[in-house]
Amino acid sequence: MNHRFVGIPELTDVPRVAVVIDVMRAFTVAAWAFSRGAERIVLASSEDEALALRESHAGWLALKDGAPAAGFDTVNSPGLIRSLDLTGRTVVQKTTAGTVGALAVASSPLVLCASFVVAGATARFLKSEGSGPVTFVVTGDAGQAAEDLACAEYIGRHLAGGDAEVAPYLQRARTSPAAADLADGVRRGYQGVHPDDVDLCLEVDTFPFAMVARQENALTVLRPLEVPDGSADAG
Repeated sequence: MNHRFVGIPELTDVPRVAVVIDVMRAFTVAAWAFSRGAERIVLASSEDEALALRESHAGWLALKDGAPAAGFDTVNSPGLIRSLDLTGRTVVQKTTAGTVGALAVASSPLVLCASFVVAGATARFLKSEGSGPVTFVVTGDAGQAAEDLACAEYIGRHLAGGDAEVAPYLQRARTSPAAADLADGVRRGYQGVHPDDVDLCLEVDTFPFAMVARQENALTVLRPLEVPDGSADAG
């Protein structure tokens, strides 16, 4: 099966099945938000849109890349998100790569957002759907981000029918420029990063759900969908 691996600038058509990858940190953060009880995540196209959505919907929260900013409730950091109680909340997310990639393929019939923490569930979901060839959108660094490409290839390997040894893929991600930038941000004491962010982004199959993006009332909305691992049916 011939999967495609493309950057956002290379998206010239509407894929039938798109898996949008952002390991560091958008879709690791999204998965952690769901684990902390968030009901849904609305993907915003700009910071202004994120703030407008937050202001016009009581109880909605907004997060962004970078340092904390007025109007935003938190930042795009799994280490910070994991301490929040988001039970029943709607979170509006705007990032520089992940949300941009998801919105670029929002009209596709099937869109999943993924990172290492939901890699296995994402692959199982695609298998259960019999989805056929996948377009993996590698969001970081115009499609060259080592951590995103490694995750995409890891999921693709699972779709090919074999169990993939994850260590080489994680090593590529751990030694990526994005991981180095995050670690440097911690050393320099930048706001918006947490000392555990890199390690949290490099955990594998932390959560048993895939994250499916659909159109709801003119918004692109991400929701978790639990995917059984099939072990209970073995034999």
